[in-house]
Amino acid sequence: MKTVTAASIAFLLSTCGAFAGAGAPVPEKPEGGPPSGRPGAILDDTKCNAVWSMTEREGDALVADKAAPFIVNFEMVDTNKDGKVTEDEFKQGCKNGWVQEQASKAGETGGGQTPDQPTKSDESGSGKTSTEPMEPKPQ
Repeated sequence: MKTVTAASIAFLLSTCGAFAGAGAPVPEKPEGGPPSGRPGAILDDTKCNAVWSMTEREGDALVADKAAPFIVNFEMVDTNKDGKVTEDEFKQGCKNGWVQEQASKAGETGGGQTPDQPTKSDESGSGKTSTEPMEPKPQ
């Protein structure tokens, strides 16, 4: 009886690995597109031209440090990888959602059109407000 029990346990333990398998295959490319600077709303020609007119260009091209407020992912818009964005590349970026209509605020990380956070009001009477986000009032 001990031999049968030992053989049964050995058989069950040896088959556990077969049932577990190796797991799901890893895709060659990350799913969901590029890992950062996700595209946003697609701008029509009128809005795209308006944004282009607000940019600070060097000659007829836009360089990376001047593009940051409007371009979500500079590398995706700079299709020829020359470090500059021409008007044609900019317009294609508008069609692909890589250009945003409003400039990001200075000092923000991650880009995007983040609305202002409400701040705590001056409850102490000091004339100063806090930069901490407001807590919702209990109801």
